[in-house]
Amino acid sequence: MKDCEIDTALEQAVADGHLLADSLTNIRLLMGGTQDPVVPAVVGELVAAADWAELNNRFYKTLAFGTGGLRGRTIGAVVAPAEQGKGGVNGRPEFPCVGTACMNYFNVGRAMRGLITYVSRFVQAEGTGRKPRIVVGHDTRHFSRDFAEYCAKIATDLGCDCSLFDGPCSTPEVSFAIRELNADTGVVITASHNPAHDNGFKAYFNDGAQLIAPHDKAVIAEVNALTSDTYEPLPAEQQGTLSILGAEFDAIYIEKLKGIILRPEVFSQASAKVVYTNLHGTGGRCIVPILKQIGCNVSTVAEQDVLDGRFPTVASPNPENAPALDMAMAQADGENADLVIATDPDSDRMGIAVRDKESGKMVLLSGNQTGCLMAWYRCMSACELGIITPENVKHAVMVKTFVTSPLQDAIAESFGIETVNVLTGFKYIAAKLGKYENAIPAEKRVGYRSMTEEQTRALRLEYSKYFIFGGEESYGYLAQDFVRDKDANAAALCLAEMNAYLASKGISLLECLNNIYTELGYYMELGKSLVMEGADGAAKIAALTQSYMQTPPTEMDGAAVSSVRDFSTGTLVDAEGDPIPAEKMLFFDLADGRSFAVRPSGTEPKIKYYLFAHGAKGAELAAAKETVFAGINSLWAAVEADARARMA
Repeated sequence: MKDCEIDTALEQAVADGHLLADSLTNIRLLMGGTQDPVVPAVVGELVAAADWAELNNRFYKTLAFGTGGLRGRTIGAVVAPAEQGKGGVNGRPEFPCVGTACMNYFNVGRAMRGLITYVSRFVQAEGTGRKPRIVVGHDTRHFSRDFAEYCAKIATDLGCDCSLFDGPCSTPEVSFAIRELNADTGVVITASHNPAHDNGFKAYFNDGAQLIAPHDKAVIAEVNALTSDTYEPLPAEQQGTLSILGAEFDAIYIEKLKGIILRPEVFSQASAKVVYTNLHGTGGRCIVPILKQIGCNVSTVAEQDVLDGRFPTVASPNPENAPALDMAMAQADGENADLVIATDPDSDRMGIAVRDKESGKMVLLSGNQTGCLMAWYRCMSACELGIITPENVKHAVMVKTFVTSPLQDAIAESFGIETVNVLTGFKYIAAKLGKYENAIPAEKRVGYRSMTEEQTRALRLEYSKYFIFGGEESYGYLAQDFVRDKDANAAALCLAEMNAYLASKGISLLECLNNIYTELGYYMELGKSLVMEGADGAAKIAALTQSYMQTPPTEMDGAAVSSVRDFSTGTLVDAEGDPIPAEKMLFFDLADGRSFAVRPSGTEPKIKYYLFAHGAKGAELAAAKETVFAGINSLWAAVEADARARMA
């Protein structure tokens, strides 16, 4: 079809109610802003097939930064013949998904150019005349390497010195590289744990943390100002250089990670065995070498060591989903291992299974339970080893998200340690780390990034806040401040250390968790979602969120709503008195002690629900578990019914 014929057919589809007006606007934006012949070919094929639903899903919006940057389909639900072309590696189409709501060269290029424009202002303001420095990494997903190389080319064409990883690497290593190399910004091409058809563009600032306000909105403004994917490279003498980061840089990161181990001797005191799987992702690049170097008895799931964006051995590469750990758990049974560790494709999330001594079976733990175990171990060890003392404990802090288990607050409190709750998204935990670093006197923090973990810890305990541990319920954890994003490499190391320590005491991880429950009360959390995909789904999510804000429930499951925290107002402050950025999240506390939160996801087509319940301290554990379990499931039944009624 000719462009004029396509446009006429699109206008008619809007008139007939088949195509959204926004979709037509965005189709015209893309058609007019690219010289890529694949774009009009794909649009023409979808128009000819009258596949208006697919066109709406691809064009109903333009990608915007959420909690994880840009994220969207890189392979359409319907693959047009022009996209399939000759085909690509691992069974993918030859070309990425065409659409303003999709991950493709048009959106990746605009995002990269907008980021460079914004960051270049900061470099120019220094007056040194140096070139901006940028780090680019990627995971194992479809088109990840292609997009990463495209980003590197744009960077050097536009006068930036670029450090590109030599192959798939973890997201936290990119964050570390930005700080280690004193880069001005960084990008990792990943969609984390999303389905195989997705990809993403995750942007960082010069502190190694994800973009937050005002930087995120400013970059979006720069990106939205670009209506074309064409650009003019600078003259050769003004262009930047490209350097490659490989095994030598991995060794620097691994050596730094070793500094977070609190009890290195435990690996020689116990023969605790670990089975690890990277689920076809990037975790094996650093996790396996470091575990072997420190003396951990670790084996890997060979079939899942293969780097493959199809994630062929799992339905989902998300360690939150139980089936993803099936192969590793079977191997653990065969090898009599006590611990299974799995990381997602970009190795920023970690899921685990542990051996139940009574049944002999492997038991999956939730992100909240895993986080509680690590929080307890880090706090207990730091206090027992004299790192945290009665004199400096006021300078220790845990940072977690509001929707992460309140048991972690109770654990910290039991050691006299403060907990600060922040919004969902590790960028808000990273913002606290930046605050604590900057609170150290300027003359004391000269060379901070090159210091050892022990050296920076001493400074934070004397002048600022020592971040001992932090995380979020969605399987993201952090135990150091030289990375400013969740780090499954570090989490795997901490868990392996804790497992070895407990094994030396004859205690299992599951026994330890139950001991924590016995001491502090049984806590249970439940995460649920209502998935609504595409343009129609986005509208439903927005309407449901608005409904909670306009008419919040006054009662749920027979209990009165005693308080409502509406985070969208932007008027709330955290435990340190810092303003909490406005976010569309509501938290409902019930008079009987249960609570639940509601928020639309920033990266996936779903609205999320977080439910909480707990029993009193000193209660008999088996009975407490039964009561709390019944209460939280009853609450979800009521919340879900209320949500369905609101959408009716």
